[in-house]
Amino acid sequence: MSFLQIIRKRLIGLVFVVLGVSIITFIVSHLIPGDPARLIAGDRATDEIVNSIRDKLGLNLPLYEQYWIYLKGLLQGDLGTSIRTGRPVLQDLLAFFPATLELALVSLIIAIAIGVPLGVLSAVYKNKWIDQIARTISVMGISMPAFWLGLGLIIVFYGHLSWFPGGGRIGQGLPVPPFVTGFYLIDTLLAGKWESFLSTLKHLVLPAITLSFVHLGVVSRQIRSSMLEQLTEDYVRTAKAYGLSKWQIIFRHALPNALIPSVTVLGLALGDLLYGAVLTETVFAWPGMGLYVVDSIQALDFPAVMGFAVLVSFIYVLLNLVVDLLYLLIDPRIKEVG
Repeated sequence: MSFLQIIRKRLIGLVFVVLGVSIITFIVSHLIPGDPARLIAGDRATDEIVNSIRDKLGLNLPLYEQYWIYLKGLLQGDLGTSIRTGRPVLQDLLAFFPATLELALVSLIIAIAIGVPLGVLSAVYKNKWIDQIARTISVMGISMPAFWLGLGLIIVFYGHLSWFPGGGRIGQGLPVPPFVTGFYLIDTLLAGKWESFLSTLKHLVLPAITLSFVHLGVVSRQIRSSMLEQLTEDYVRTAKAYGLSKWQIIFRHALPNALIPSVTVLGLALGDLLYGAVLTETVFAWPGMGLYVVDSIQALDFPAVMGFAVLVSFIYVLLNLVVDLLYLLIDPRIKEVG
């Protein structure tokens, strides 16, 4: 399958994914009991004031008309206007997106940095004590709820040890770095604010560990499975016959080949981290899209909730496209089969 065929297929799928997500989120958000107009007006507002707000927001229209208006705006790149903030939803999401992306990227780096060596050791020492520990960590990572782990880390490392802050993105009293990339770690370095950099790094540690733990287990299990398969291949026995050491065979030959089928898992993990950041950001009061959408749910801000789902789904499909193209580059056999 060629590059153009993959791109065309994914772009067609992108249209249906965005359409499906918009329909599902629209229906689910409107099934939530409550009246956003009443929340805006306040409990003591008269029915006339509430109805005027509903007319202004278009909430008195039939649901199919509301969705049609939303869909027409979506086709033009308009995610609607937030009921809670009064600003365009896309503008709000783009303002919070760098914080979420920074957290997701650092979490992915941690998951890869720990998960890959853990998977390799688990495969090399199959059924030994290292393998048992690695598999236990993998199962714990996959099964442990992010909010539970986050609260536990806060209690231990903030409440008892006071090693790391319990929430936020930068210490109180420290200036927010000038916007360059939106990533505080990079922007504080570019501005030469070392104290702000260290504060940002400390604030990032606990939420990044929490968010990465689930994918650490996924990465470890994937690498272990791929390594076990590679270690039984003929080229490994040939390399042994040539006198190469065990670790030369593992790192020069087996691991690079084992990483090829893991590209899909590693690539799509970033999309999963963007979705998974919702609970983590809520626990750690991390000012990203996850915290924004939770606040929007509490305020019955339908456009903001739908905008978040559509944007992240759009990013997820694009990541899927990038992964497919990357897979085609590193494994030419796919092109031959296609």
